[in-house]
Amino acid sequence: MLDFSDKQTDQYLPTISESELSDEDVILELAALKSELKNEVVVLGHHYQQDDVIRFADVIGDSLALAQKASKLKHPHIIFCGVHFMAETADMLTSPSQKVILPDLRAGCSMADMANEHEINKAWKFLSEASSKKIIPVTYINCDAKLKSFVGIHEGSICTSSNARKIITWALNKGDKLMFFPDQHLGRNTCFEMGIPLEQMVVYNPKIPNGGLTFSDVQNAKVILWYGYCSVHQGFKREHIDLIHKNDPNMKIIVHPECSFDVVSAADLNGSTSFIIDAIHNSPAGSKFAVGTEINLVNRLAAQYTDKKIISLSPYQCLCTTMYRVRPRWLLASFRAIKKGQPINVISVPDKIRKDALMALDRMLLNS
Repeated sequence: MLDFSDKQTDQYLPTISESELSDEDVILELAALKSELKNEVVVLGHHYQQDDVIRFADVIGDSLALAQKASKLKHPHIIFCGVHFMAETADMLTSPSQKVILPDLRAGCSMADMANEHEINKAWKFLSEASSKKIIPVTYINCDAKLKSFVGIHEGSICTSSNARKIITWALNKGDKLMFFPDQHLGRNTCFEMGIPLEQMVVYNPKIPNGGLTFSDVQNAKVILWYGYCSVHQGFKREHIDLIHKNDPNMKIIVHPECSFDVVSAADLNGSTSFIIDAIHNSPAGSKFAVGTEINLVNRLAAQYTDKKIISLSPYQCLCTTMYRVRPRWLLASFRAIKKGQPINVISVPDKIRKDALMALDRMLLNS
């Protein structure tokens, strides 16, 4: 949830136009302001950010690493170069005296938008009526703060792709069934690797009455998956793997578990963003990887490990367009506003939502 109560509407967009400053001047001023404000501002950068933004990040990581880091920061201003749900999480994990800033409030997440409070409450009511068994809800961190709050209230937890297996194991030890949202693929792939057969998983589609399920479907299922997905990772296909294996049998396929089940099943390796980075880092010189994840990270890995061949699994540009909204000039606008003592695009999660969501976040961090 974005709280606009203390901000003017014209703060929604930064005001540095291309006619005001060239790209080169933006970078120069950014570097100067970052140095000047180093004791006041820390910049967090997600791996999917473009290079011109990531170069200014003090901490680079995936969702779990950045959440863990945010909880320990003391700087009065935290600029989060990511998307809205990440900035919300950082706001909830920091003190009220700290301000978390999202350089462009339009930087959202299409997956997070696939589940909302009304739909989740409606689904929970149906599932609770369909089965007397205890259902534990787990939400992927890619969701609105209200859904993190829902999970906190209902004895559940949040997970990331790095700790999904640990959190799902924890949840199934607490209850009889799992409700996993909003990413069906991470839920399915993780549960299958844990030994849960596909026949014990069903998909709840909020666009269909009762999610397209019967009471019997729910009663026979171990896992109820939400019909959501990442538009970036949905772009990787089984035929991409087959083509690469045909052209170069020695190239390893490594993909993110947000990819579809058939892609993950056919890949040589699958894991979180951090897992992918570590696997490539620890591989010997001459290794070859086709990587199924966001293109900015793939290109950065290829530039960093020149002794290895690293390409995107897809022949098409798999770019997180919402993450790409954070640009250097928007980052500069954030720094300028902080220097003036008038920070813009401050993310503020209301206390009631924060309180319940923090229960779920604490469970995640405790079990990670």
